[in-house]
Amino acid sequence: MSMYNFKKIAVVPTAKDFIDIILSKTQRKTPTVVHKQYKITRIRAFYMRKVKFSQQSFHDRLTQILTEFPKLDDVHPFYADLMNVLYDKDHYKLALGQINTARHLIDNVSKDYVRLLKYGDSLYRCKQLKRAALGRMATIMKRQGSNLTYLEQVRQHLARLPSIDPYTRTIIICGFPNVGKSSFINKITRADVEVQPYAFTTKSLYIGHTDYKYLRWQVIDTPGILDHSLEERNVIEMQAVTALAHLRACILYFLDLSEQCGHGLDEQVKLFESIKPLFANKPLIIVANKCDIIKLNELSEEKRASLKSLEEDKEITMLEMSALDDTGVMEVKTEACEKLLSFRVDQKMRTKKVDGVLNRLHVAVPKQRDEIVRPPCIPESVLAKRANKKRKLEREIELEEGDDYVLDLKKHYVDIPEEERHDIIPEIWEGHNIADYIDPEIFEKLAELEKDEEIREETGMYVVPKMELDETMQEIKKLALQIRHKKAIMKDEARINKQSRKPVMPRTAGAKVFICFIIKKLFL
Repeated sequence: MSMYNFKKIAVVPTAKDFIDIILSKTQRKTPTVVHKQYKITRIRAFYMRKVKFSQQSFHDRLTQILTEFPKLDDVHPFYADLMNVLYDKDHYKLALGQINTARHLIDNVSKDYVRLLKYGDSLYRCKQLKRAALGRMATIMKRQGSNLTYLEQVRQHLARLPSIDPYTRTIIICGFPNVGKSSFINKITRADVEVQPYAFTTKSLYIGHTDYKYLRWQVIDTPGILDHSLEERNVIEMQAVTALAHLRACILYFLDLSEQCGHGLDEQVKLFESIKPLFANKPLIIVANKCDIIKLNELSEEKRASLKSLEEDKEITMLEMSALDDTGVMEVKTEACEKLLSFRVDQKMRTKKVDGVLNRLHVAVPKQRDEIVRPPCIPESVLAKRANKKRKLEREIELEEGDDYVLDLKKHYVDIPEEERHDIIPEIWEGHNIADYIDPEIFEKLAELEKDEEIREETGMYVVPKMELDETMQEIKKLALQIRHKKAIMKDEARINKQSRKPVMPRTAGAKVFICFIIKKLFL
């Protein structure tokens, strides 16, 4: 079953906007000018291209609508029933079906008129056929105006639906209106559900996320349900029923012990019994809420008797809670998560895949060899060192010194002399390990090199001899300077002349002009 991200569905334009978009795109993307000297084959191809481009644009846009909207047969049953509750699946399927029919009609119109354009005998005939083809396509789209408007409303509502993963760990909260469901989800998640002291404040499904044992859990707050038959329930109540029916989750059924919700305990128990078939094969916890006002042991005998059937059921866990002062909130969350975890493990253990995996697993349990106790052997030197020298931790030193503390890890480099511990020496330099290039005799070699340099300086090896030029060399030097100066002047003059020079006609162009001139003279 595929998962859908309803927020990525593209906007569905109205029929008028749809036609305007496609026709303007055709005008922009295809040639627009036909000359009289065109051959009839070129004119036919010109108008056939326009018809085909319009048909392809309509086809692609309608295909995008049909592809992006979810198919009720492919999605999870929860989403299928939720869409049936919110939009009526028959109306939804009918709208998509008519859009699909319109796509086929536009394709057929294009094929028919392209076939007629192949036999167009004039510019006027081809133009009229093109206008007729585009007109029929536009008429087909105009008839889909109501379907496009309906699908746009569905798209907007789908985008506002919460992203519920039907396959992950889920906790569903249900019960009468105004029994404290939204207050509980606000306590254990980051969801900000509106809480008011009147019924049906929550009108749709709200989702929040919480963490337990390093796992992410989704918590769903459902609208309140009233105790009447399934046919009499409205859209708000049916959303809760859909979630309870299709999602594999732990159910938290809330009871209001104080009866401030406007419904007595008898009515709340009757509602539980009426929707109990929806809880089949699911972990269930009954939460006695608002225990800050009245607790279970403080109830009268009549009210206690109404809860007797629930307390006697061994499969049902009943917990007290108060969202006002946080009494029992975390206990309810922990119990729900633990129950759901064990339930999911049991479900996976019953599948056929587990048997194949278990047959390949072997857990080795070592047996005791004998009764001799073999304690760990620690050398005496190590024990003495531990007893005598207990080095302080850096955290302890930091607490002692406070703001004066400076982290210095090099002070523990005891193998390095103290005056060299804080020297900054890179370990890696330009991809090479410095340790590979350390020479222990480097200082001796450096002293030898310095002695050699002193000897060379004393012998005058680095003294530069003074060279004196004779009269001939001085004259040659003067001539060379004059030649360089003359060359620089000639370069500047050439550059100035090149900039002021008029454009010259190429030789090939001149030849063509000359030939045309001769032909003209001959004919005259």
